[in-house]
Amino acid sequence: MHFIGFVVSGFIVGLLGRLLVPGRQPLGCLWTTLAGMLGSVVAGVIGRRIWGQSYGPGLVASVVGAALVVYLLSRALGRGHRF
Repeated sequence: MHFIGFVVSGFIVGLLGRLLVPGRQPLGCLWTTLAGMLGSVVAGVIGRRIWGQSYGPGLVASVVGAALVVYLLSRALGRGHRF
């Protein structure tokens, strides 16, 4: 059940991350979900390293992390490809 919740929250965070990146991104639903999941994990690891166990701003940091992943994927793929 936790995995399904992680996938659903990854999709939502990925969508919010895509909203922060200007322009059109060549990512489908699967890659949007993976970007959200990866952004959440990266934000969680970095946040716990900096602030320790009492790390609080999880959703905001996850969305920013997802936006960074979306941006990097969009730059790597270019404008004409769909991944």
